[in-house]
Amino acid sequence: MDHTPPPFFKRGPAPLVRLFFFASLSLALLIFDARFRYVDGLRSWLALAAYPLQRAATWPIDLAMGVGGYFSTQASLVEENRMLRERALANAQDAQRFQAAQAEANELRRSIGAAEQLPVPASTAEVLYLGRDPYAHKLLINRGSVQGVKAGSPVVDDVGVIGQVTRVHPLVSEVNLLTNPDQAVPVQVVRNGLRAVAFGARGLPGMLELRYVGANAEIQNGDRLVTSGIDGTYPAGLAVATVVKVETDAEQAFARVLCRPTAGVDRGRYVLVLTNEANMPPRPDESEKKERRAEKRRGKGKDKAADEQ
Repeated sequence: MDHTPPPFFKRGPAPLVRLFFFASLSLALLIFDARFRYVDGLRSWLALAAYPLQRAATWPIDLAMGVGGYFSTQASLVEENRMLRERALANAQDAQRFQAAQAEANELRRSIGAAEQLPVPASTAEVLYLGRDPYAHKLLINRGSVQGVKAGSPVVDDVGVIGQVTRVHPLVSEVNLLTNPDQAVPVQVVRNGLRAVAFGARGLPGMLELRYVGANAEIQNGDRLVTSGIDGTYPAGLAVATVVKVETDAEQAFARVLCRPTAGVDRGRYVLVLTNEANMPPRPDESEKKERRAEKRRGKGKDKAADEQ
C-alpha cells in the first residue's frame, strides 16, 4: 500500500531556489542574446504573435483620435474653403477692375491717336452719363466752357462722328447724338461723291436715314458716308455711317435710305471734342439780304418813274 502524498501536495524545490534558477537563466539568456543574437528570430515571432493583441489594446484610442481628427479636419476644411471663396471673389473683382481699366486705357490710347490724326485741334473728354430722357439721344461729358468747349463743336471718337455739342455749362456739356431725329449732318458718298443729309431714323433706335434723296439717286448698300464739310461745322472726311438698306417706291419721289453709324454712339467712355472754327466766309446776314432787296425795289421804282417821264 502506497502512503506517498498525491501529486497536488508534492513540493518541489524551494521558492528561493526556483527564483535563483530562473534569474540565472534570464541573465544567461540576456548575455547570450547581447553577444550572439540567438533569440532575434524568436523575438520576431513573439512580436508577430503579440501584434493583434497590441492593435486590439490600442484600437479604442486610435478610434477616438481618428474621430477627433476627422471632425477637426472637416472644420479646418470648411474654414479654408470659406477663406478661399472670399479670396476668389476678391480676385474676381480685381480681375474685372483690371479688365475695365485695360479697356479704358486702350480706348484712351485710340482716342489720343485719333486726335493726332485729325485736321483740327481736339480735346479728350469723358462721358459722364446719358440724358434723362431715353428718347432724346443725348449724353453729357466732363468738359465745359471752363475748358474752352463751345456750342456747336463736333464730337467724334476714334472711328467716326458721334454728335454735336448743343449746350455748354461751366464744367459739363450736352452732346446731341447722331441718332437724334432732329440732328442733321451733311454727308457725302465716298464712292461717287453724292451729297445728302443724314438724320436720326424715326422709329429705329441707333440708325440713321438719308432724307430727301431722289428715288433714282446712285446709292447702294455698303456705301460709306463721310462728312462733306459744306456746313462749316464738321471737318470734311470724317466717317459717319454705312448704307445698309435702300427702299424705293415708284409712287414716292424720294427713296428711304437707312444707315448704320460708324462711331460708337451707344458705347465708349472717351470722346474727342473738335474746334469748329472753319476758315470759311461768314454767312450773309438776313438784314443785309433785306437791305439788298429794298435797294433793288427802289432801283426798279426809279426806273419806272424815268420811263414814265
